[in-house]
Amino acid sequence: EVVLLVRGVDAGALARSVAAELTSTMDCPVTVGAAGPATSPRELAVAHAEAARCVASLLALGRAGEGASMADLGFVGLLLGEHADLGAYVTATIGPVLDYDERRGTDLIGTLRAYFSCGGNLTKAKDLLHVHVNTVVQRLDRIASLLGEHWQAPERALELQLALRLHRLTSDRTG
Repeated sequence: EVVLLVRGVDAGALARSVAAELTSTMDCPVTVGAAGPATSPRELAVAHAEAARCVASLLALGRAGEGASMADLGFVGLLLGEHADLGAYVTATIGPVLDYDERRGTDLIGTLRAYFSCGGNLTKAKDLLHVHVNTVVQRLDRIASLLGEHWQAPERALELQLALRLHRLTSDRTG
């Protein structure tokens, strides 16, 4: 185990960079976990423990040779990290759709919720939304343009569904 203390950088970006550099230098996978910022001895101990959990999480996820911070690990980081920031997780995961809805007065979030609640079945989703199936397809195309083409991949879909649930919970509390 090697511990680096670095001033004023993005922990996740640094972890990715160090992992890539060391992996190429060592000719074997080097997994790097990062945490911070930390400004006191107690915070350093907490950050060290979080970075160690991050490495263990990367290895458990089959991501040996990568670098990340807990924030980079999606819901795994949210669950295992020292500081759970639900709002930041929701924003990072479905923020582009929320922003689009706010700017345009649309409800793509509602379409996304309906799509997932119907198990990805377009016919059931259109019935739930009371629109034509082509409308659902068009909305899903717009969602894909906002979230990226692999938004329906199982791991990404799980992240999105969790973010949708957290968004609903946090919206209900504040609204």
